[in-house]
Amino acid sequence: MRLWARRGSRPRQPADQRYENAYLFGAICPARGKGAALASPFADTTAMQLHLDEIARHVANGAHAVLLLDRAGRHTTDKLAVPKNISLVFLPSRSPELNPVENIWQFLRANWLSNRVFETYDAIIDAACDAWNRLVAKPQTITSIGMRDWAHIGQSS
Repeated sequence: MRLWARRGSRPRQPADQRYENAYLFGAICPARGKGAALASPFADTTAMQLHLDEIARHVANGAHAVLLLDRAGRHTTDKLAVPKNISLVFLPSRSPELNPVENIWQFLRANWLSNRVFETYDAIIDAACDAWNRLVAKPQTITSIGMRDWAHIGQSS
């Protein structure tokens, strides 16, 4: 987070002492510049199932999605019904740098979600959805942020 201020000064930033949370589940396809997301008040198995179902709806006909995931309990539970057009690949523990979507979260925070105070929970959801919609309106940004050379070796465009 950056804040411009005179050297030696102590700039003020908004700080919200309330603790309502919203969770944005998101997935990207860097090759196609596409994304699918779900905003939820909870980060649990039910929300993850809804997210998988949303991703499955966005996978191109005849294509198969490979979803990189960390090892959070909501990702690894056998209670998930993984759609047939998605395969889950679990990353090693404590390795968020291997998951391109982590860079998407950083981009959203840096460009549209930081240094803000929200009056209501609905305002939090609206801001998260607005940020995501702004992102998916820029497929070249998704490709730029999400592409990993090591993941595409030997593949042609």
